[in-house]
Amino acid sequence: MADTDTGAKPLGQKELVAGIDRTRADLARTIDAIAERVSPRRNVDRAMEEVRQNVGRIDPVIAGAVAAAVAIGITALFLLRRRRR
Repeated sequence: MADTDTGAKPLGQKELVAGIDRTRADLARTIDAIAERVSPRRNVDRAMEEVRQNVGRIDPVIAGAVAAAVAIGITALFLLRRRRR
């Protein structure tokens, strides 16, 4: 078995409690940060903000062409599904 004696002075009750309190506060901050990162609502908000920032950089002609292509694709899918019924 490993020797656990480090030669350090044992901590008193106040030091132990203070250390536990610091660890608890650190853990709470970590959990809050994780919850923030995995929150679906926050992820949507971040994605929307990124889209808003990038919209100004897109050429309007290309954006129109992409929107038209998406609309045509959706219409074609709708008509194909309707035909199969």
